[in-house]
Amino acid sequence: MAEDGLMEKIVSLAKRRGFIYQGSEIYGGLAGTWDYGPLGVALKKNIETLWWRMFVDGRDDMYGIDSAILMNPKVWEASGHVGGFSDPLVECKKCHSRFRADQIGWTESNNQMAGIACSVCGSSDWTEVKRFNMMFRTSVGSVDGTDTTVYLRPETAQGMFVNFKNIIDSFHPRLPFGIAQIGRNFRNEIAPRDFIFRVRELEIMEFEYFIEEKMWQDQFEYWRKQMHAWFAALGFSADDIREEEIGDGDRAHYSKRTIDFHFKYPHKFDEIGGLAYRTDFDLKNHIEKSGEDLRYLDPVTNEKFVPHVLEPTFGLGRHVLAAMVKAFTEDEMGGESRIVMKLPPHLAPIKAAVSPLLKNKPELVDKAREVYTALKKEVPQIMWDDNGNIGKRYRRQDEIGTPFCITIDFDTLGENPELADTVTLRYRDTGEQERLSITDAIKKVSESVKFIG
Repeated sequence: MAEDGLMEKIVSLAKRRGFIYQGSEIYGGLAGTWDYGPLGVALKKNIETLWWRMFVDGRDDMYGIDSAILMNPKVWEASGHVGGFSDPLVECKKCHSRFRADQIGWTESNNQMAGIACSVCGSSDWTEVKRFNMMFRTSVGSVDGTDTTVYLRPETAQGMFVNFKNIIDSFHPRLPFGIAQIGRNFRNEIAPRDFIFRVRELEIMEFEYFIEEKMWQDQFEYWRKQMHAWFAALGFSADDIREEEIGDGDRAHYSKRTIDFHFKYPHKFDEIGGLAYRTDFDLKNHIEKSGEDLRYLDPVTNEKFVPHVLEPTFGLGRHVLAAMVKAFTEDEMGGESRIVMKLPPHLAPIKAAVSPLLKNKPELVDKAREVYTALKKEVPQIMWDDNGNIGKRYRRQDEIGTPFCITIDFDTLGENPELADTVTLRYRDTGEQERLSITDAIKKVSESVKFIG
């Protein structure tokens, strides 16, 4: 079980140190919206970059795109979202609080709310359970004053399906191949909760991998293993991840087989990603609704057919939260308690902090600036830190997950001739310090923060 109060500690650290803030906070916020601060953006970008490198740039069979958030509403009719993208909504008649019925004990099979108490007021008097469409609506205006209803996309997948023909025509790929993207999605969640776990504006990293139908089982197993390799690249252990096979009746309408991957969050093991076999559902529907020929022409057999699809999906915000949960550590060092974010160096927002031992000594500051400038050419994600005494600086850098601290002192300047042009390199996890030449310290930081996998 996760430590009691862990989520609250992470939320507090996230705000205090500039990872994540409540959206629109000065106006009281807006439920389900969060703003990423400088360190949160850096962590998120590091995860995105690693994902793109592993699944797109590192492969010869993947094509990256960035599709529009606003799409022709016929796309969502063809995909089934207009008619079927909904959650069960129930309202307490006494206090008028709204809940997702399936999250408070209701099940579709018995469709009963009897005996379930409202967590706000304790009443058991409920409205009927209704289906609540989760898509956000907006409108596109025109010069004649008429408006067209459009939707903020609830998923990135359809952008890849509607661009299938474009990729075929532009690049002539051979099956199997994938189309990948990272993008924002919008879901009108009834009850956002658990910090950034369930939100109304989210980012998804995913791809649609197009195959022949006969390949789907072998390819499903291949991508299942690739997803576990991805979690290992983030520093997660085998015990951090569980697979949950989604049974008949619980899968999405397009899926023939789905495995959800659950991470050990503070609130419980919960979904961080998924792998679905979408069959040929989407392309067939778009062929029918658009009238376009989205079949694949096999260049060897000259046969035309509709490919089947596997979809590995990864929730980016949930990955950020998982990385913070995994890294958050409370321990003692030098007889004092400390909080340390033991992020893998390749994920850490700041790779190293450079400090003069004393900020009121110009000669130390000047030398430290030289080291900072030289290191930044090799490792851009570094920080200058001269605020407070050196012990406070170390604790502050520990708390944001900085793997290395480099300190320039009087020995660096040649007070001890044998140590001239050397610096102190401190290691975050152990607190150990090593005396190295400036060149060797820069080399060690540069090599240590690269992901080799």
